[in-house]
Amino acid sequence: MIDFDRVLQKAIDGKASDVHLLKDLRPVYRINRKLIDDEGADVLTDKDLHDAFHYFTRNSEGAKKAFEAENKLDMNYEYAETRFRVNISRACGSYTFTARLVRNELPKFSDLGLPDIVKRLSFLPQGLILVTGKSNSGKTTTLNTLVNEINQTENKKILMLENPIEFMHKPNKSLIVQKEVGVGKDCESFEEGVVNALREDCDVLIIGEIRDKDTMEAAIDMAESGHLVIGTMHTKSAAETLDRALNFFEVSDQQQIKHVMSSVLRAVVTQRLIPGKRNNLVMVPEIMIVDDAIAGLMRKERFSKSEIEDAIQTRSERGNISFINSLANAVTKNKIDIQQAYAQLDDHSREMLNRLLHQLKN
Repeated sequence: MIDFDRVLQKAIDGKASDVHLLKDLRPVYRINRKLIDDEGADVLTDKDLHDAFHYFTRNSEGAKKAFEAENKLDMNYEYAETRFRVNISRACGSYTFTARLVRNELPKFSDLGLPDIVKRLSFLPQGLILVTGKSNSGKTTTLNTLVNEINQTENKKILMLENPIEFMHKPNKSLIVQKEVGVGKDCESFEEGVVNALREDCDVLIIGEIRDKDTMEAAIDMAESGHLVIGTMHTKSAAETLDRALNFFEVSDQQQIKHVMSSVLRAVVTQRLIPGKRNNLVMVPEIMIVDDAIAGLMRKERFSKSEIEDAIQTRSERGNISFINSLANAVTKNKIDIQQAYAQLDDHSREMLNRLLHQLKN
């Protein structure tokens, strides 16, 4: 029989980001992006996974019913004063579990590895800021850290839409309302939460994920009406983010959306976490600040991702930071090795990186 308390405690002690429970395998921990077997545990059987389902859902009849309805479930679970975000699904007829650790303490902004301009953006009175990146790139941590910065210094009402809620904020100088999104939760969808936010007299709206036209349209409306909106998207660059946002809409509507987006979008912050030399993860960001030049590129009839990338590369004096520049700085400062940097790039971009590294050394 598997001792699941022991499994979670080992994850906490080992500073894992995730725990994976799958049939015919021992528990697996993700630590600094590496998957590590629990050599001291038994291989999980169907019965063990059935027991794990009851372990996580034993205090929630609603959770059991939700899983039975959809064969998947996202829920929060607390053990030893540590919160876990647990996803339960099925694979080949068996339960499968991914439990992500949610740290009780937020890092300081200075520990995120992001430039100060990102913090300054969070104090803007209005507009749209998008924080983007792949899964496990630290987007949720960045959002919550920015909220904490506002809370410590600004007298504002902050409304947060999350799925699920990962960090519980305590109001300090700001008033904070946190809503969980999902069936049977505080609001059914992100779109519904954003639309209702217009009636809730908030100054800052945090959107846990923008993934469809309706949510994006509502976020733009919110920013146009004089609020600061900070949301996340699963995209790997600023140019890709703009392209994805436009493609939410019908082709016939895109020219109008380009004009609206160019007027409300303030910045796109794209994050990547790359394995570092010290058995750690290094933040390598791309920052796009929407100035008049970039806004003009956004409004062009034929949108060009390469023109956006070139503008980011050549307009560093406005606060823009290209991904290649971030990589070059990380290599130069001995945070990551050159092979890790190359692994992020195609052949043409590797040549650009080599030229930048040569310039920085000289």
